[in-house]
Parts: sequence; C-alpha cells; structure tokens
Amino acid sequence: MNPNEQKLNYPWADTLPPAGGSLEVAPGVRWLRMPLPFALDHINLWLLRDQIDGRDGWTIVDCGIARPEVCELWEQVFQNELDGLPVLRVIVTHMHPDHVGLADWLCQRWNAPLWISMTDYATAKLWSGAGGRQTGAEAGGPNGVAAEAHFVRHGLQDEKAREQIRSRGDYYPSMVPSVPDRFVRLLDGQRVMIAGRPWRLIVGYGHAPEHMSLYCEELKVLISGDMLLPRISTNISVFDTEPFANPLPLYLDSLQSYQDLAPDTLVLPSHGKPFRGMHERIRQQQEHHAERLEEVLEACAQPCTAADILPVLFHRKLDSHQMTFAMGEAIAHLHALFFDDRLRREMGEDGVYRFQRI
Repeated sequence: MNPNEQKLNYPWADTLPPAGGSLEVAPGVRWLRMPLPFALDHINLWLLRDQIDGRDGWTIVDCGIARPEVCELWEQVFQNELDGLPVLRVIVTHMHPDHVGLADWLCQRWNAPLWISMTDYATAKLWSGAGGRQTGAEAGGPNGVAAEAHFVRHGLQDEKAREQIRSRGDYYPSMVPSVPDRFVRLLDGQRVMIAGRPWRLIVGYGHAPEHMSLYCEELKVLISGDMLLPRISTNISVFDTEPFANPLPLYLDSLQSYQDLAPDTLVLPSHGKPFRGMHERIRQQQEHHAERLEEVLEACAQPCTAADILPVLFHRKLDSHQMTFAMGEAIAHLHALFFDDRLRREMGEDGVYRFQRI
C-alpha cells in the first residue's frame, strides 16, 4: 500500500465479492466485481435494491464489457443475488467500454430501460458496432489510422506502438457491440429516487463527455464511477476526435463538486476498493496533477513532444493498451500548460507538435 492509500480507510480491508456473487456495503447496496482483460483487471459494479411503479426489484449501476465470461458471471448474479426479483433499470455512469459494454444485453435480458447522460449515450451509440465511425484510445482507437496520425503528430515514432494502435480498429465495438435504441436522460443535479431514497447526480468532465456519479445523502454513499479512484489516477486524455481539447482543468474543476459531501462518505469507485477519505483523495489528486504539470513545464525548457515527456509522467514500461492512454495523458498535460499561456506550441516541418516553456 502506497503512502497515499494509507491515508484512506478501507472498511472491508482486502475482502472482495466472490466471482458471480455480491457483498453488501450499505443498506440495499451490493458490490459486484467483474473481470477486465487489461493490466487494470477488474471493474466494480453495483446492485441497488429498488421499487419502481409498485414493482420490487433492482437497479444495476454499470455493466462490464461484452464477453461471454462476464455474461456467465451475470447469470450467476441473477440466480443467486437478486432474491428472486427482477432488474428494473440499468444506470450507466459513462460510455467507456467497461461501463456500458453489456448495457444492451442487460436491458434486453430484463426488458429494462437504460439511464445515461445524453452525451455519453450518443457517443457510445456512435462508437459501437452499429454506430459508424469510432475513435479514441479510451474507446481503443477504433479508427486506428486516425488515432495513429494523432499520436504521430505528437511525436510517437515507435513503429511497434504505431502498428498496435492501427490494429485496434475494432476495439470499442468488440466490447460494446450494441447500445439500446432508447434511453432515459440523466442530468447534473437531478435526483433519482431509488427505493424511496433520493440519489443526486453529479456531473464530471475531463474523463468522459458527461460522466454521472450518484450520491445518496441518507446513506452517505457516493458511487463515483471513474471520477474518484482510491489507488490510481483517473485517466485524463486528449484523443483524435477532439485533438485540441483541454480536459485536465475540466477534471480538476469537477472534483470541486464533491467538496460539499459529508466527510465520512463511503466512496464506491469503479476500480479499487470502497473507501472513506474522499476529501483527502481529492487533495491528493489535485496535488498529483500540480506536481506533474510542474515537471512537464521543467522538461519543456527545450522543445518537447508528448512522446518526449512520457518518461517524465510514467516511470514504467508501457504496453500497447497503456501507451495510448499515456500519450493521451501527456498531451492533456501539455495542453493544460499551453492554454494557460505557460507553454508555446509550434508544428515543425516534420508535421510534429513541440511545446516549449515561455
């Protein structure tokens, strides 16, 4: 456990939900854990006891990726964890594959509606198998040629990495083959009644187009999605669909929305373990990015590409999946400094962007 983690409180210590099972973490709130085929090998999903229009049942929050083994685990959950009751709705925090991948399957399996923000619904619909052009490394760079060109403009020269990015053209639709044709729109500040308790929606930017976290004041529980994670930093990246984006300030500003929540709130993150110490974790994230920005600024005493500063931000060997995230994050830090007038940007005769301290 790193020093930052030691400042957080993990009520269940190392206890995890069993495969295909659940662990109750608050009244009517159950924790599920599903596998992912990456270095980040799991996603946390949530079952909320519910009642809608007089029907008792469950609300699912987030879905896992579309893989047969994940469907099999869900079937075990249906058999053993629902107390014989149906799924009444599916809430998705945002459009990344591990969150929305099985939404259509779950909604059809239970004839249940999908609840999601409009921006993330539209993006998932566009990027899924039926949606036409897909792109972006968080989505896997389904338009691999466009993703490669984007990163080449930022200095990526390694041919093996470039080939891996080009070859990932079906990455998003392979994990999100379809998205429901209809949805219920989630909006910032909206209160969703779940089992008679109001859950307030809190929008977050920078990580996804319109990420929604859910907070129940009565239970003092925050389903944070990917906006607040206990052990790793939320990925904040610039990808080829929005090549001049400036997402890092959006993310840091979004964290302020959690500052008014109860200090002893139980945070239910999408990765890692449930924890208390939300305000400490927000402080850590703010400090982390401030330090990274200063390191990038120092590195840019001489002209630097995003590829040049990868060793500044990441002190480990990166696989192809991690490389796309890392390049996106490097550009995000450079853009934050550029738009803050601390760096200047020039495109060289080789078609590559370089940044230098002003």
